Amino acid sequence: MFFRNRLAVSLLLLIAVALGGSAACTRRTAQADQLSSSTAAPVVQVKATPAPGEAITISAVGDIMLGSTNPPDRGLPAQDGALMLSQVGEILSAADLAFGNLEGPMLEGGRSSKCGPRSRMCYAFRVPTRYGKYLKEAGFDIMSLANNHASDFGLEGRESTRRVLDGLGIAHAGADFDDIAYLDVKGRRIGVIAFATNNISYNVNDIEAARRVVARVAANSDIVIVSFHAGAEGLTAQHVPRGPEVFLGEPRGNLRAFSRAVIDAGADLVLGHGPHVVRGLEVYKDRLVAYSLGNFAFFRFPFNGPTGLSLVLDAQIGPDGEFLGGRIHPLIQHAQDGPRPDANATVIPLIRQLSMDDFGPTAVKISNDGTISP
Repeated sequence: MFFRNRLAVSLLLLIAVALGGSAACTRRTAQADQLSSSTAAPVVQVKATPAPGEAITISAVGDIMLGSTNPPDRGLPAQDGALMLSQVGEILSAADLAFGNLEGPMLEGGRSSKCGPRSRMCYAFRVPTRYGKYLKEAGFDIMSLANNHASDFGLEGRESTRRVLDGLGIAHAGADFDDIAYLDVKGRRIGVIAFATNNISYNVNDIEAARRVVARVAANSDIVIVSFHAGAEGLTAQHVPRGPEVFLGEPRGNLRAFSRAVIDAGADLVLGHGPHVVRGLEVYKDRLVAYSLGNFAFFRFPFNGPTGLSLVLDAQIGPDGEFLGGRIHPLIQHAQDGPRPDANATVIPLIRQLSMDDFGPTAVKISNDGTISP
């Protein structure tokens, strides 16, 4: 990208002045700022300056809905949700940057107009604000808010979610068109743009607009991550079709065309979620595309075979944004207490087969232990 070398030098000078030569630093920190803001530079906190060519490890997961107080009789997880992410914190905290999709607003009170009194198969989630601490404790740095549940309680819910995450120091992207995150990780500026199929966030169906916003962010970033919440849903949606997808009458994106377009415009990593099942992985122009990361921690989801298979995806990204390799940490959800390590590693051969079936020569290579190579 255009920004890389110049930013590294500038950051070194800023840190030397601000810290007075102090050697103290944290494992990693992340600071989000809005694309529209021009009044003040974001606070930059950086891990140790990376050696030339050092990779950044990004851990990514799919849909997260830790519990909902709507409807009131839905119930909340055991121990008030404390167990939902208890088995994955070590994996996520080891990464330089951890990403997830927050499926539902974090709010107390409020009113939802989403589901009518006679609605069927309609869900309006409302996650207790106190559950935000579980995301922080698990090690998350950035959450996508671009999905079909982020507006379940309207603008009030979206604003409350942003306040909760801001208070915890967790960046976010996709709550509206201005919600683009910039994070500093190991001396590199990472831009994160989140797409969905609604009229609140950037829309995955508008590929030309996607090209423009990605190019704009890429001009001011070292690495660009694109997240999308799209595609059909359910057990029959494991494959990535050629052409547009439709689910319940709603256009859900031409995800092959979208992913290639945003990479052509400057994206370095594309992370998909939404189908509630995992999909294949491919490499396009040395950039990794994960078409669906499936369910990660979804309370009261009716898990059935593939919908209960989960993972943490580690992606090692080189200094120029290229995909160097990675790993699948296999997880499973068969109860209502969140993801657990899967000793049988069931998801690994599934993703390998889906990748080969759908992408052939551009599919990643996945070993039996979950190691991924381009």
